[in-house]
Amino acid sequence: MFLPQLSDILISILATLSAAAAGGMRVALPLLAIVLIQQGQNWSQMPVLGTFQPNWVLGALVSWSLFEILASKTLLGQRIQQSIQLFFSPLAGVILAMTVATNRNLPDWLLGILAGVGGMVALVLYLVKMGWFYRLRGLPLWLTLGEDFLCVALVFMAFGAPEQGGLVALVLLWLAIRSSSAWYQWYTANPALDRRDRPRSPRRP
Repeated sequence: MFLPQLSDILISILATLSAAAAGGMRVALPLLAIVLIQQGQNWSQMPVLGTFQPNWVLGALVSWSLFEILASKTLLGQRIQQSIQLFFSPLAGVILAMTVATNRNLPDWLLGILAGVGGMVALVLYLVKMGWFYRLRGLPLWLTLGEDFLCVALVFMAFGAPEQGGLVALVLLWLAIRSSSAWYQWYTANPALDRRDRPRSPRRP
């Protein structure tokens, strides 16, 4: 009896990781995907979003998703998105994780833990992406297109293939940690190449 229950909990954790990782790439697009997946179910039971009118939420998410898709393809649009996503990515991770966990009938104490983990996963992935944005002075087009596809795929995998989606999320976290440490080592080993990126110290009179 204990082993099947443990297996269900592990699958639920992988499912929430899959959905939360999508929040580290985009904000509105994965939320729009999860709203469309949840269509036909009780709207009031959807975490956070269920407190608003569904038509308003759907309209806002569609407009925001279009902005994310178009803005992420230009350097100026990516710069505008930085401050917006820095605030909303953890919130999107929490909502995505809570929505998936609620559908799996988990206890309340585990639901709260997974919601917090989901927010942290989304924030970590986003911060690493933001670091590479400043390092590369803009993300390439192929990477932004891949983010559009992958964030939606992770949401669908959270419901249909949680094991695979969770493994993809764990691989993304591993790559984020490895790439951030590699970038930091490169940055500290090549100070002369990053003088324009370093804050200037005030001149003494």
